[in-house]
Formats: sequence, structure tokens, C-alpha cells
Amino acid sequence: MATPPDTRPGRLRAWMLEGLSDMGKGKPSRPLEREAHEPEHQGQPWWRVMCLTGVDYFSTLGYQPGIAALAAGLLSPVATIVLVIVTLAGALPVYRRVAEESPRGEGSIAMLSRLLSFWKGKLFVLTLLGFAATDFLITITLSAADASTHLVENPHLAEALHDKQVVITMVLIALLGAVFLKGFLEAIGVAVALVGIYLALNVVVVVSGLWHVVTEGHVVTDWSTALTAEHGNVFAMVGVALLVFPKLALGLSGFETGVAVMPHVKGDPDDTEERPAGRIRGTKQLLTTAALIMSVFLISTSFITTVLIPQEEFESGGDANGRALAYLAHEYLGNTFGTVYDVSTIAILWFAGASAMAGLLNLMPRYLPKYGMAPHWARAVRPMVIVFTLVAFLVTWIFDADVDAQGGAYATGVLVLICSAAIAVTIAARKAGQRGWAIGFGVISAVFLYTTVVNVIERPDGVKIGACFIAGIILISLLSRLGRAFELRVTHVELDEMAERFIRDISHRTPRFIANEPDQRDVAEYRDKIEQIRTDNDLPTTEDFVFVEVTVTDPSEFEAGLTVSGEVLHDRYRVLTVESSSVPNALAALLLHSRDLTGTRPHIYFEWTEGNPFANFVRFFLFGQGEVAPVTREVLREAEPDRARRPRVHVG
Repeated sequence: MATPPDTRPGRLRAWMLEGLSDMGKGKPSRPLEREAHEPEHQGQPWWRVMCLTGVDYFSTLGYQPGIAALAAGLLSPVATIVLVIVTLAGALPVYRRVAEESPRGEGSIAMLSRLLSFWKGKLFVLTLLGFAATDFLITITLSAADASTHLVENPHLAEALHDKQVVITMVLIALLGAVFLKGFLEAIGVAVALVGIYLALNVVVVVSGLWHVVTEGHVVTDWSTALTAEHGNVFAMVGVALLVFPKLALGLSGFETGVAVMPHVKGDPDDTEERPAGRIRGTKQLLTTAALIMSVFLISTSFITTVLIPQEEFESGGDANGRALAYLAHEYLGNTFGTVYDVSTIAILWFAGASAMAGLLNLMPRYLPKYGMAPHWARAVRPMVIVFTLVAFLVTWIFDADVDAQGGAYATGVLVLICSAAIAVTIAARKAGQRGWAIGFGVISAVFLYTTVVNVIERPDGVKIGACFIAGIILISLLSRLGRAFELRVTHVELDEMAERFIRDISHRTPRFIANEPDQRDVAEYRDKIEQIRTDNDLPTTEDFVFVEVTVTDPSEFEAGLTVSGEVLHDRYRVLTVESSSVPNALAALLLHSRDLTGTRPHIYFEWTEGNPFANFVRFFLFGQGEVAPVTREVLREAEPDRARRPRVHVG
């Protein structure tokens, strides 16, 4: 095969498709399949990967206190405490168990997909991927929109940047995409710096806020008096807090991305493919540390913003809307520090999309190409970065870069994924015979189901947006699978000793195979089939044949290996038996393997399939059977362009 000239378009294409998923391995990018066989201990220290997921998790401090104040009013600190309890007693143990069950970062999606097979399993996974796409993409757009809000609302820039929020948001999203086009390791390095600076500045703001609370003791008295007047007693306050805390669900956003980036956590030197104990331990440390840090900040920031900021400032158009901590930074530490805080917040909110982008790049190429529901280039990082960036542009334009408008979709995506994780670990614990854990996880599942239902009722737009993502993914996936229907999708062929003996023996003459749909498998079936093939194709009685029988296993699978077994039936008929997801693909792969093994060009004989051709094609598309003869020929034509080397197909 001639080597193409080194043209500029060729270099661009090579750069775009350079390897497949280089995320966090410390080496140049390479195919996902090759990554699966690499030593498990490669990667980054857990605290560095925590910073990557932390740019999503910790950055919610930029808007979470304001959202909590709008949702719960004076009860914001109480509702936040409920959220922290749910985080530490619910989400954290759930995702620690998820880390054990899916150490390659597939998360609850893979855990639940194992429970279902065939097309219902694939459609279930696509549905969960739709919610994951909702979560991760809205993370990118919402965080960038809030970053632009901080930029536009800065006192030094408000006049110059007025009404330019959409443009600024799109520029920030484009810059994020550019970082991932450069390389994933650069993304981790940026995340570590941003998280360190941002958390340090937040410590300063929190300490300053608490100092003003202590020195201005009346603010606590005023708050408690107003709280008692509004809700009466402690029990009423707790009851209302339990009802409103689902609106604060954005504070749970970091767990799914924490598991999604798990493959990049450095393990122990003796980690194995089956049990990467070091990676699992590191991920648990990552999740626990992030949850504890965030819990402290959630409670403290919710308290100081509620007691120090007038309620009207949280409303739309108020100075604290979407930027409560920035408001305090300017108010109590001056505009210089406030501007530094704004820059840090803008940077981490901009980069919060990094962990979401990493999650998308880990999940989508893992499932869609394997299912045949995305083109081959979808396994490569750079083309997918461009696709996700363009989708983020579209979402930003549709929502006009409005943070509040995207909050419902974000919370819905987060909660659906947490619910799926809780249900998955409940089932896993039950299967493992861990009755206590199963009951505990069952209770947690009920809490998150309640939270999700309440959130959906309050903000149904989240489900609508999620449904759009799901519909888009399913439609594009099915169209892609339809377009790849005639690909040769057998990854490898293995012959047992008897099967190889049959093929080598028949290659000394003209290799002739008969495609046979097994029925009774008695003498009459094989005798009549040979007679029919000889009559239909006018073959002499001296020709001998080998039967090939394919049993369809899971027709929804797209790529798989082929294992071929040979047997002699009734002391006379040589039969090759194969299990595959598709009859035509199995036959085409066997013929090509036979040709390559023996150097002779094989022939295969079919009888026409009765019935409507379109209906037979649908049967092939969905169930791996149907119009076998023409589809086998088409698969061979695409796999082998040279007609002189292509196996011959005969139909009678």
C-alpha cells in the first residue's frame, strides 16, 4: 500500500486522530484498547486528580450560596446542613462503593448495564448517557456563564462589558476546548493551580465573614429572630429545610466526575487489571477529601452570606445574585482583593468544565463506538472535544448564558446519575450477600429518588432538556449504527484444532462452504442441503463442502471476537459452529480468515431468504439475521476492495 504524501491536510488529520484518549496517563495518546493492557499504576497522584474534579465541585461555591439563599431564604444554613448530611452519609458511601465496582471509571452506567442485555440494555445505557451529557455539558456552559457574570458584574468592568455576557461565555468555552486540544496533562496542571488559589482565597473570605459576624453580634440575633418569626420553632425549620434542600442539589455535582476521572488516579506498582487496589484506594481518598472540604465550605459560606447580605441583594438584578462570596469580598476586603477574588472565581468557573469535559471524553468513546453508534473517530480525543465545544456553544446560545435558566437541567442530570449510582450499589450489595449494606444503600436510594422527584416537579425544564439530549444521542447513535451496518466488525477469529484442520484440508482443493441455518441437524438436513446446493449451482458430485452454522447470541453487540469450533456429524458431515451477534459478519470474517490462513480464495453458498427485502434488512439490523447472502457479500465488498482477492458468494 502506497504511503500518502506528507501534505498539510494529512498532517492535520493525523494530529486530529493522534491516538485515542490520552487522558492522564503521562504518555502520548493511544487507543483505548491499548490502554486497557497497560500497567494499572500509571497516572497522577490522587490529590492532583482531586483538583481536576474539584474545579467542578469546589467552583460551585461561586454560585451555591446565592442559589441556597434564593431557594431557602433565611433557612439557607439549615438546608445546607441537610445537604451536607446527605453528602457525607449518602453520596459519599455510594460513590466509594462505585469506585470499588467500576475501577475503570465507567461508574454506575456500567454497573447497571450489566443487569440488562440485548437492545434494552443498550437503550438503557444511551438514556443514562443522555443524562450524563446533560450533567457534564451543562456543567461546562453554566460554569462559563457564571464566570462571565462575575466578569460583567465587577465594578471596574461593568460598564465596558455590559450586555456582552453571551460572547464572553462562548470565548471561555472555546478557551477550555483549546486546553483539551493541547493535551490532558496540561488540564490537570492548570486545575491544581486554580483549586489551590481559589480555596486559599475562600478561606480568607470565610474568616473575614466570620470575624464580622462575631464583631457585629446583632446580625446573628437579627437572623435568629427573623427565622423564629417566620417558622415558629426548630421542628418547623427542620421540616421546611427537608422540603427545600433538593433545590440545593447543585452542591452534589462533583461525585460523578470524581468517578469518571478515576482511570487517571495513580495506583500501586502491583495493581492488576482485575483488581487495581491502589487506584481504588486513591479514588476513595479523593472522594472523601473533596467531600469533607466542600462540606466545611458549604456550611460556613451559607451561614455568613445569609446573615451578612440583605435578602434583596440575592434577587435577580441584585449585587449578590450568582456571586454572594464575591459580594462579601468586595464589601469587607476592598475592591482590590475583591477583584483578585473575582479573577480567581472566573478562572475556576471557566475551568470547571474541565472535569466535565474529562468525564465526557471518558464515557462517550467508551460506549458509543463499541456499540457501533458512533464513527471510529469518536474514539479520538480532539474530534470529540470539538464536537462537545460546538454543542456547548449551542446550549449557551439557547439559554442566553443565563445561570438560573440552566440550573434545573444541571440539577436533574446530577440527581439522576446519583440515583442510578445508589440503585446500582444497592443491587451490588444485595448480590454480594451484604444485607446491612443493601438496606443502607436502599434507604439512600429512596432519599435521592425523593430529591429527584421533588426537583423534577419544581423544575420540569430539567427533564425536558435531558430528554432532548437523550433523544439526540439515541437518534444519532441509531443513524450511525445504520451507516456502519455493513462494516466487518469481528475483532479477531480463533479456530479450534478441528476447525483449522477442516479449513486446511479443504484448501488443497477449491474451498467450498455452505451457510446452513441449523434445524434438526439430522442426516436428512445435511444430505438435502448438499443436494440442493449442487443442483442450484450446477456443481459436480465430486466437490466436497464444509458446513458453517452461526448461532446469534446478542444481536445488539457490535464488535466481538469469533470462536470457531469444528465437529463431524453423523460420521460424514464436517460442520463449523460459530456464535456471533450477526450471521453475515461472522461468515464474512470466517471467509477472510480462511483465505489469509491458507492463501486460497474460498467460496460460500447460500439459498435466497424468503420474504420482503426491507423486512429482512430490519431483521438483520436489529437481530443479526435476515437477508444473509447479499449482506455477507456487501460486508466482504467493503472489507476487501480487491475483487481478485475477495471470497466468492454464490446464491441459488
